[in-house]
Amino acid sequence: MDSQTAPQTPPDDLSAFASEHGLTKDEYQRILDALGRVPTITELGIYSVMWSEHCSYKSSKVHLKRLPTTAPWVIQGPGENAGVIDIGDGDAAVFKMESHNHPSYIEPYQGAATGVGGILRDVFTMGARPIANMNALRFGDPAHPKTRHLVSGVVAGIGGYGNCVGVPTVGGETIFDAGYNGNILVNAMTVGLAKADRIFYSAAAGIGNPVVYVGSKTGRDGIHGATMASAEFSEDADEKRPTVQVGDPFTEKLLIEACLELMASDAIVAIQDMGAAGLTSSSVEMASKGGVGFALDLDRVPCRETGMTPYEMMLSESQERMLMVLKPGREAFARAIFEKWDLDFAVIGEITDTGRLTLSFGGEVVGDIPVSSLVDDAPEYQRPYAVPKAPPALSAEEVPAPNDYAGTLLKMVGLPDLCSRRWVWEQYDHMVMADTVQRPGGDAAVVRVHGTTKGLAISTDCTPRYCEADPVEGGRQAVAETWRNITAVGGRPLAITDCMNFGNPERPEIMGQFAGCIDGMAEACAALDYPVVSGNVSLYNETNGQAIPPAPAIGGVGLITDISRMATIGLKRAGEALFLVGETRGHLGRSIYLRDILGRAEGAPPPVDLAAERRNGDFVRGLIEDGLTDTAHDLSDGGLAIALAEMAMAGDMGAEIALDDSDTPLHAQLFGEDQGRYLMAMAEDRIAAITDRAMEAGVALARIGTTGGGRLIVDGVCDLAVSDIATAHSHWLDSYMSEIA
Repeated sequence: MDSQTAPQTPPDDLSAFASEHGLTKDEYQRILDALGRVPTITELGIYSVMWSEHCSYKSSKVHLKRLPTTAPWVIQGPGENAGVIDIGDGDAAVFKMESHNHPSYIEPYQGAATGVGGILRDVFTMGARPIANMNALRFGDPAHPKTRHLVSGVVAGIGGYGNCVGVPTVGGETIFDAGYNGNILVNAMTVGLAKADRIFYSAAAGIGNPVVYVGSKTGRDGIHGATMASAEFSEDADEKRPTVQVGDPFTEKLLIEACLELMASDAIVAIQDMGAAGLTSSSVEMASKGGVGFALDLDRVPCRETGMTPYEMMLSESQERMLMVLKPGREAFARAIFEKWDLDFAVIGEITDTGRLTLSFGGEVVGDIPVSSLVDDAPEYQRPYAVPKAPPALSAEEVPAPNDYAGTLLKMVGLPDLCSRRWVWEQYDHMVMADTVQRPGGDAAVVRVHGTTKGLAISTDCTPRYCEADPVEGGRQAVAETWRNITAVGGRPLAITDCMNFGNPERPEIMGQFAGCIDGMAEACAALDYPVVSGNVSLYNETNGQAIPPAPAIGGVGLITDISRMATIGLKRAGEALFLVGETRGHLGRSIYLRDILGRAEGAPPPVDLAAERRNGDFVRGLIEDGLTDTAHDLSDGGLAIALAEMAMAGDMGAEIALDDSDTPLHAQLFGEDQGRYLMAMAEDRIAAITDRAMEAGVALARIGTTGGGRLIVDGVCDLAVSDIATAHSHWLDSYMSEIA
C-alpha cells in the first residue's frame, strides 16, 4: 500500500488491509473485540503502529523484565524517554541508545541523520541539555557492492546532523561483517546533563489542560516507519524510501533551545518526543501514563503538505516535533517562546477524563479508541525459543602459530575491524561545546560536566561473533567490556543503555539468541552493579530469511570525580614498567586472529569471570584515582599484541616486552582474547606499592616490559618500528573510502 495515498474508507476486506499493516488475524480480531465494531482506517493505522514490534515490544517484553534496572543512583529507569542517573552535586546524567537500522539501509544519509535527531529529542525531552553523541555502526563485507555507499552515507548523516545541531560526537564503534550485508545496524546514543530535581516526564495530568504541538510542521515523510522497522526486508527494500524520515538539524537546534527555555519556567506538565509513530505514540503514551484521555482536533495540526488526512497526520514520523501538556493559562507564554525561535506552536486538544483517544477532523469524529486498549491490550508473546548450546572450547594447541609474528601483527592492525577509524571520526565535530577531554580513539570518551572537575566516561560496545557462538557469554561480555572501557579511563561505571539488534523473533533460534543474551547481560549487570536504565529493541533485521549476527549493543556511562586524574591509552614516558592485570589463558576461540588470519570461525568465545572482572577493574580504577598510573588500556579484540600496538601508536613510543615462560603458547598469549584484562604503565618507584595492593586484592599482576624507544619489540619474535605499525593501522579505511566514485 502506498502510504501517501492511504484510503479513508475501509476496503471490502479490512482483514487483508490489516495484514498489510503488519497485524495478524488474531491481532485484528483483538481490535474488533476491543472496539466492538469495525475500525476506521485511521484507527486501524493507529493500532498497527502501537502494536508493532517497534512500539509494543510484544516479543521481547517477557525477557526484558529480567534485566536489573535499579540502584541507589538511578533516578529513572526504563519506561521514559531516557534513563536518568544521579552524578552528585545535584547533577543528573540522562541517556539512551536507539536503532535506526531499517531506514539507514534504505536511505543511509537521512536514516542515520534522523536517528541522531530522534535520540537527541529523547534526551532533551527529559529536561537535559545534550552534551555528547555516540554511535555503534555495523556494515557488511567491504567487498559487497553496497557497503562503501552505506558507510559513506551513514557517516555523513551522523556528522551532518550532529555537527549542525552543535552536539559533539565523541566516539563509537564501526564493524564490518558479511552477516550485515542485507541489514546494516545504525545505533545512536546521546548523553545529556540536567539538574536532578528538574527532570521532566511524559505522564499527562490535569483534566482540561491544553495539549500542545510544537516544532516543525507535519508532512508525509516517515509514514509507517515503525511498521517497516517491525518487518524483515525482501528484494523490494528500496521501494520503502517513502517511509524514511527527513531531518533538519537546524530546526532541531531551535527546538532544543525553545524547549529548555520553556522548561526553565513552571509551564510544562508533561512532554513527549514525537518519535516512532509520531503523533500517535506521543499522545497515547502520555495519556496512558497519566491514566487520562486525549481529545485532539486534527484540523489544528500544522501541516506542510496540502490535503493531509487524519491517517497521515497520526502516522507521520516527520522530525523535530514535540507534544506537551501545559498548565492552563500558560499557552500565550509558551507560544511566545516558540514563535521567538521560529517554530510552530498549536493547541491541538485537551486532556479528558474519558480514558479514550478521540480524534476529530472536518467536524467529524474519525477515531475513538480506549487508550488502555492500545497499551494494555497490546499482544505480549512468549515465543518458543531454544538458547543454543555453547560450542566446545578450542585449545591453543589446535590453532597454529604464525610463521611471521611481525607480519601478522602488521596485518592485524590494518584489518577492517581493527584499523584506524580516523576517516570516520574526523567527519564528526567532537570538540564543539569545548568540554570533550578524551577524543575518539581511546577506551572511552570523556566529557567534562561543564564548570566542574567531574567528567562523564562513555563507551559503546558489543562483540557479535561471541554472541552468535554463545549468546549467554556474549551478553555477559558486551556489558563487561563497556564496564572495562569506562574503568580503564578511571571512571566508575554507573549504568547502561542497550540496543538489542536481532533477526526475526518468530524463529525459535533467533528468539533463543535474544533470550540468551538477556540472561548474560542480566548476570553481568547484577554482578557489576551496572543497571539498565533505558534501551531499545530492534527485531526483524533480516533479508530474505537471512538474519544478522546478534548484536546487543551496550552504551555505558560512568563518572570520573576528578578529570585531572584520568587515564589514557598512549604510552607517555620512557622507562616506565608495563604491567598486565588479569589472567592469561590464551583463549583463541572466536578470536580475530582465528577468523581473519586463519579463516576459521570455531570454538567457544572467551569466558567472562564476572567476579574477576569486578576485582580487576576495581583495582585498576583505584590506581588511577590515587594518581599511581595515568596510562591504562583494556584488552579486547586481538588480545595483548593489539593492545600493545595501540598504546604504542597512541603515544608514539615503543616498548620492549618479555613474556614469562608458561604452558600457554606464545601466539595464544599474544593474540588470545581472555577477558577482564588491562595493561598499565607506571613509574618504577611505584611498583612495590602496586604489587602489594594487587596481592591484597587477589588480582593477577605481571610485569611484561618497559616503555621507551621507537620500536615495539616482543619476546624475540617481533621487532617493528612504531611508525610502521601506525602506517599499517591508518591505511585501510582511508584507501577503501577513497574509491568512492
